[in-house]
Amino acid sequence: MWVARLELIEYRSYVRAELDLTQGVTVFVGPNGRGKTNILEALHRVAIGASHRVATDAPLLRVSEGGAVANGASTNDAFIRTVLVTDEGQRRSVDLQLGSGRTRVKVDGQAVRRAADALGVLRVISFAPEDLTIVRGDPSDRRRFLDQVLSQRRTSYAAALSEYDRVLRQRNALLREQRGAPASRGADDTLSAWTQQLVAHGAPLIAARVAAVAALRGPVQDALARLTEDGAVLELTYQTLEDGVAPPGDVQEAAQRLHDLLAERAGEERRRGTTLAGPHRDDLLLTLAGLPARVTASQGEAWSIALACKVGATELLTGVGDRPVLLLDDVFSELDEARRRRVVALCEGFDQVLVTAAVDADVPLEGHRVDVRRDDDALGTVLSPRTVR
Repeated sequence: MWVARLELIEYRSYVRAELDLTQGVTVFVGPNGRGKTNILEALHRVAIGASHRVATDAPLLRVSEGGAVANGASTNDAFIRTVLVTDEGQRRSVDLQLGSGRTRVKVDGQAVRRAADALGVLRVISFAPEDLTIVRGDPSDRRRFLDQVLSQRRTSYAAALSEYDRVLRQRNALLREQRGAPASRGADDTLSAWTQQLVAHGAPLIAARVAAVAALRGPVQDALARLTEDGAVLELTYQTLEDGVAPPGDVQEAAQRLHDLLAERAGEERRRGTTLAGPHRDDLLLTLAGLPARVTASQGEAWSIALACKVGATELLTGVGDRPVLLLDDVFSELDEARRRRVVALCEGFDQVLVTAAVDADVPLEGHRVDVRRDDDALGTVLSPRTVR
């Protein structure tokens, strides 16, 4: 798969930008703060349904003066329009309108009922400096990594995750209401009903994550070996933090396990007013040579592990659909020559690679160059394609 065209309107630093792309490598070059990352962020937003930098869409909308109307919508709306070419050569499109109180999405020109229905039409593997949180960060960062891959793989996973989050919020609200209150049959019955829904929606998520981690082990280890060439052994384990045991991959067994954990923690949940077991509290454990990578890996090792996790996820995606586009945000500047060559070798497995860099010479990849610069006359960022290098 590759992106043939990208159009941005009132998005971040762009008043309007139109860019035709090709297969192979395209490097976006310009000083820091000019809008290079905004391009990759827009594609990430289309593919995964969220920015990799901010939690909401509000910062994605360009701040402009006045109340002029452009393109049929107020300047409070931002547009991301993409044209894609699938592995079979089919042209598809995904268009996002951000603002106006909700996200509006069109796939192949037709409005979709749920934004999640557009996930996975464009598939990306993205890597940026903040992705070191896969190794160094909290369990929530590693859960997010798994969820984003699985949501691109199948839209049904994204829908199930959304439903689980809804049930979790309702159950937590009920637990907060009951905290410190005397027990009653009515309250117990209501909590039991929400517990059943939590188990019903949570067990498939757990089973899908366990299967994904099993499928990731080999590809991630292979990618790490190509990046480091030092024989380091990385182990991936999906674990329920409440008892330190890896949950079963079968949905029914996972449901029984989750039900039992919730029953064991019922009293503590009432005291604390929150749900203490479920996929929202699990973790992806990364161990390097038998030790937790989070605390033992050097900075270089952590960088290699995080990138290996991202690149290794490619096989998980291609098992049920198109190959992803590789997005590399400011990756090469901090690498030595040996590691740069290894990253270049990993790039060869992708149909399209989009890279940002402050210094062109830092990127040892042949391909198109696009200069990203500020234009005060245009009141925003402009893109100036160059010839192939």
